[in-house]
Amino acid sequence: MPGEQTGPAPVAAVVLAAGASTRMGENKLLFDIEGEPLVRRVVGRATAAGLDPVIVVLGYDADRVRRELAGLPCRTVLNPDYANGINGSLKAGIAALDPPGAAAAAVVLLADMPLVTAEMIATLVEQYRAGRAPPVISDYAGVNAPPMLYDRSLFSELQAMEGEGCGKQVVRRHRAEAAVVRWPAAALTDLDVPEDCERVRALLAAG
Repeated sequence: MPGEQTGPAPVAAVVLAAGASTRMGENKLLFDIEGEPLVRRVVGRATAAGLDPVIVVLGYDADRVRRELAGLPCRTVLNPDYANGINGSLKAGIAALDPPGAAAAAVVLLADMPLVTAEMIATLVEQYRAGRAPPVISDYAGVNAPPMLYDRSLFSELQAMEGEGCGKQVVRRHRAEAAVVRWPAAALTDLDVPEDCERVRALLAAG
């Protein structure tokens, strides 16, 4: 269970950035979004929200992606089995948060969700610090998706889960204890196919 804290609980970020962008045809994490590569945008928002440490899990094209993060206060870890799905990256990121004092909780983010803001991330942390719900869930008009916050008491479950959707499995098991933060459905937008990039740019241009 969450430990008692004398000050604000340190909350980490685990940014999942290992995928091969197979549906996009090129590495989407390097796409320019409002003047910066997508992966740098997402990691920058995690740091702006005050998360520390920030762990970025790399896999496909790792050297190029790592170069785009130069100067940001983050640490990268490699998931050599990235082709086998996102669960391995989640487990690699959680494992990187040892020793136990490294963080009391972690916010898991996807590197291809450009409309997630630092304010959204900070709101999850505020909800956690206010009530210490083991998971704090993002809800987009009925769809649960990252960013999601997991208390350290759930880390072992995240590591032990098998099959698809380890993070969602843990959320389902602890739904009765969860805090829920609701966001507009449009904020769920991610980049999977080339048309998504132009749609995101249009949304951002429209404010």
